[in-house]
Amino acid sequence: IQMVSDAAATKAPIAKIADRVSGVFVPAVITIAIITIIAWLIAGETVGFALARGISVLVISCPCALGLATPVAIMVGNGKGAKSGILFKTAASLEATGRTQIVALDKTGTITCGEPKVTDIVPDETFFEGTGNNAGKLLAIAASVEAKSEHPLAKAIMERAKTDEIAVAEVTDFSAVVGNGLTAILAGKMIKAGNLAFVSKFVKVSDDMRAKAVEFSKEGKTPLFFAADDRLCGIIAVADTIKEDSPEAVRQLKNMGIRVVMLTGDNEQTANAIGKQAGVDEVIAGVLPDGKEAVIRKLKKQGRVAMVGDGINDAPALTRADMGIAIGAGSDVAIDAADVVLMKSRLIDVPAAVRLSRATLTNIHENLFWAFFYNVIGIPLAAGLWYPLLGWKLN
Repeated sequence: IQMVSDAAATKAPIAKIADRVSGVFVPAVITIAIITIIAWLIAGETVGFALARGISVLVISCPCALGLATPVAIMVGNGKGAKSGILFKTAASLEATGRTQIVALDKTGTITCGEPKVTDIVPDETFFEGTGNNAGKLLAIAASVEAKSEHPLAKAIMERAKTDEIAVAEVTDFSAVVGNGLTAILAGKMIKAGNLAFVSKFVKVSDDMRAKAVEFSKEGKTPLFFAADDRLCGIIAVADTIKEDSPEAVRQLKNMGIRVVMLTGDNEQTANAIGKQAGVDEVIAGVLPDGKEAVIRKLKKQGRVAMVGDGINDAPALTRADMGIAIGAGSDVAIDAADVVLMKSRLIDVPAAVRLSRATLTNIHENLFWAFFYNVIGIPLAAGLWYPLLGWKLN
């Protein structure tokens, strides 16, 4: 409620133009009224006739139509948006959203549900001795390291460990390497977890394991590698399903002539698999959290960019974009950094926000047209311009 109220109190750039016009309009009308009185007196009309024409000019002129053309439309636009769960923080953001040319979508939690599940557990048999439950042992190592991570993929592993009733051990010296992986000490061994690029710096990854990872990526799954000291323990594949409305939202945006780009930290094959399902125009993969902002900067050279995201790591990109759109179920930092908040956390609300903004702008332009049209017709009529020709005058 506070957000909607604040937005209604702010002014859109187009409203400032109308205000400036109104500021010139009032003295101009007063000048026209004075000129009208003097002109009719010079023309030999009575003082009463001349005054009636001058007063008619003042009465018929309508600066309020210009002054109200924008704020009324913006108030209605904001109200309509709020009813649908689309919150525009300012009048300027309501005006600017419709001018978007490129929409950059974060993958996890925006295009996808953000609740990935473990799909495959592939232990490296050479690492585990004996014929016990090697998949369970690998899951135990993974869950112990991921227990301190906030990442959605870590939560998927913890969920699976809970389901399989796997005991989680305490680790020390835990460290998260931004966008790459994790390191921690478990039972005296240095555990490294993350993507292939990160883990292969420390251990040798067999061709067989690499092939499995490629296979998982082609299926749209994210392969996570786990190593202990200098040996690979295995791979756990995690998949994040795309939201039901994501392909439809992307299709609607493309139909509006907007280019849709997907940003993700995933490897190229996984990203392309998700991008293909969603139907985006372009996929930019392997983007580290601090790299999203740099990508937005590049995209801005090609047109007006709206960034849609939900996480803390999306906040710099949301701020950098011409228009930041936050998914309501996302982090408070993302919501704070954005210009528009989608309270229902549906991607389909992104094209809805663009449509609402465009409809509001169309309404403003119509309002301004009629305000000018009325004054352009009314003022000459009131001044008695048609009196000598057609005998028209206002009472």
